[in-house]
Parts: sequence; structure tokens; C-alpha cells
Amino acid sequence: MSRILIIDDERSMVDFLLILLKKAGHTAQGVTEMDEALRLIDEQAYELVITDLRIRDRSGLDVLRRAKEKDPSCEVIMITAYATAENAVEAMKLGAYDYITKPFNVEEFRALVDKALEKRFLREENATLRERLGAREAYGEVVGKSESMRKIFDLVDRIKDARANVLVTGESGTGKEIVARALHQHSGRRGGPFVAVNCGALPENLIESELFGYRKGAFTGATADRAGLFEAADRGTLFLDELGEVPQPLQVKLLRVLQERTVRRVGGTQDIAVDVRIVAATNRDLAEEVREGRFREDLYFRLNVLHVHIPPLRERRADILVLAHHFLRKHCREMGRADEGFTEACAEHLEAYAYPGNVRELENIVERAVALTSNGPIDVESLPPNVLDRPAPTGALPALDGGGVNLEHLIEGLERDYLARALELSGGSKTKAAELLGMSFRSFRYKLDKYGLK
Repeated sequence: MSRILIIDDERSMVDFLLILLKKAGHTAQGVTEMDEALRLIDEQAYELVITDLRIRDRSGLDVLRRAKEKDPSCEVIMITAYATAENAVEAMKLGAYDYITKPFNVEEFRALVDKALEKRFLREENATLRERLGAREAYGEVVGKSESMRKIFDLVDRIKDARANVLVTGESGTGKEIVARALHQHSGRRGGPFVAVNCGALPENLIESELFGYRKGAFTGATADRAGLFEAADRGTLFLDELGEVPQPLQVKLLRVLQERTVRRVGGTQDIAVDVRIVAATNRDLAEEVREGRFREDLYFRLNVLHVHIPPLRERRADILVLAHHFLRKHCREMGRADEGFTEACAEHLEAYAYPGNVRELENIVERAVALTSNGPIDVESLPPNVLDRPAPTGALPALDGGGVNLEHLIEGLERDYLARALELSGGSKTKAAELLGMSFRSFRYKLDKYGLK
């Protein structure tokens, strides 16, 4: 459906064309006065303008000029009962798509409108394609322009339809789930469900029943049969986040599911076939976990068929402002305010910061800044103090000469500060805060208790 403006000094012609174009599914407006036409062109966007060459004692070429000044991609069709070669040449020089004389054949007019709109559509499509090929900065919701991210775009595009399992690695907050969603949304499985589970956030005694389901009476509280997440993700994708947190007894059962492509509910005796693509993610070095005997080697190789590694944000600094503007557009839209960008000083601080929490921390910083800025561009006063702080010079550290220092006390103070900062950045979510610090949920909860943080 396209937006079309009609200008003709004959009301009957305007009404006739409005009926014709609306029947074809377009949104059309019609006017008989030149000044009204120019006002509408200034205020609204149109894909096509259809104008008479003479509108009372004024020239329709003025409409053509104004439409092209406002939007060079807008197509314009000229209509007149007084066609001359000079008029046609002048209109085409000014950028008119074509020229038709009264009286005209209705089918010929419809075909002319369709061709004009098709030309505009193809031009926009080609421009979009050139932009994607020339300077691709996104693959789905995965955003970045660094060389490492472009390689990830290319890799994800090549493996999106592979049946094999995928292991996504990277520090907490780098966007592993977003990559997993991009794999799903661009694959042939996009019509099926995408089911995500954080293995580190589930208590050990519940992981098995959550993944595989259970039969009525299998344990206290199992009052009815329940399907697990593998069944819920049938014909789609199951994203296993924080895979390194899965306890070893369950790793054996997970391996069997990957080998047999069937699940058995807790307390059940029947195998249920599932068609699920597994995308697993971890911020741990699973190869090291295998060497230390904490993760099964056979399961590791089953999951690590295709590997996508996401570098930390500090190693791809070219992506910082691209991501910052992406998050700014997103949160301005959600909060119903205009996106007026960042001041130069603000952008400099954003680029200079180290982002221990990676992309997730950057989004939290931008969301906070949008909430604190009432109008105008985002400035430095809306950034959190840690982004504005520069690394302390060595001389600012306690001296070792003289009385020495209490190293354990210093480390505990630093640890407590980071725990508190992670809680602040995650809005109080312990699970997200643990991810920011690269810790398991259980370890994070222990540290909170240790330091009395709530």
C-alpha cells in the first residue's frame, strides 16, 4: 500500500482518481488548489504524486519541483489535456516519471501508476542491499561494525540452516543469547519456538525435570504430567545458557538426548522423539573444564560442532558507539522521547570506558542516561560515576613501604564494590548481576551473604 497525492483543478477528476486508487489498495488524498497541494507535500510523505500540468492559472511543474526537493525518491506523474513536446521534455528534465494526456485509458493509467511505484520500490531495495553489502552493521539484533563482528555475521549466515549443534562462547554480557536468537530467526526453524533456559539459575534438583519434564507422581509436588523444555522446543531451537553450570550427573542424560534425539520424562519409561536444534552458551573455558574433569569430554564434542566466539567489547572498540546509538534509538522509542544523540564529550567517555559487563553493561548505561535526560542530547551528567572515572594512577594506590598494607582487606573491599555495582547495573536482578561478573548464581549469592549485601 502506497501513499499517493492527486492534484487537479477539476473536482470530478480528483474524485474519479481517488476511487480508482483506493480500489487498488493505496492510501490517496486529492486536492484542487495549488497552495493546499504544496502544504501537504511539505507536511507529509508520499511515494507518488499525480498532478495536472495546469492548475487554474499556475504550473504543475511547481508541484513537481517541490515534491522532488522534499523527497528525491518521490515519483511524479504529470497529467494534461494540452500536451506538447516542450512540456514533456521540461517535466522529464525536472524528474517526472512519465506524462499522460487526457482523456486516458483507465488500464493504461493503472499500469503507469504500478510501474512508477515499482521503480521507487526497486530503487529503495537496491539502496538497502548496497548498504548491507558495503557496511553491514547488524545481523538481526546482533550489532557491530568491527572486523570481528562482520566475521560473526558471515559465520552465522553460513551455519544458520545447519542441523549441527552450536556452541557460543564469550564473556558474560557479550550477547550470546542475541546470537542464538539470530541463528534461529534466520534459519528454516524460525516458524518453530525459540526456548531459552539459564542452567545456572536453576537449582540442581530442578534442572532435570525442567529440561526433560516429568510424570505424575514422579516426586512430591508432581501432581500431573508435564512436558519439559526439550519438548516445548520441538521443531525449533533450545538455547542452553550457562551450560558449564550443568552438574555432571545431568551431563550424562543430556548427552543421551543429543545422541538419540529422544527424551524420557522424570519418572517415565517411554522415550519421546524431539526435533530440536541445540545452541549452547557459556562464559567458561569448556576445554579447560574438560581437562580438569568438571565437564564431560564426549558432551563437549557433541555440543562444539559449530563454534561462535564473541570477543569482549573492550577488544572491539569500533562497536561501542554503533551499539550505543542502537540502544539509544531503542530506549528513546520505548520511553516516547526524541533521539537527539550524544554530545561529543559523552561519546568520548563512552568510547574510553572498559565495560567489564560488556554489551549488557553498555545498554544499562544508555537506558539509565535516557531516563535521566529530559530533553536534548545525552550528556556526561547522565552517565554513571564509574564511566566518568579514569583509571587511578599507580601513585594513588596505598604504598607498600612503611607500615605496609592489608592486601586481603583491599581485595575484599574491591570485591564488595563490584558486587554492589553489578546489582545496581542489573536493576537488582541477582541472576543478571552474576552474569555481569562471570560468576555462577550460587557463588554470587554466597558473596552477597558474605558481605551483607541485599
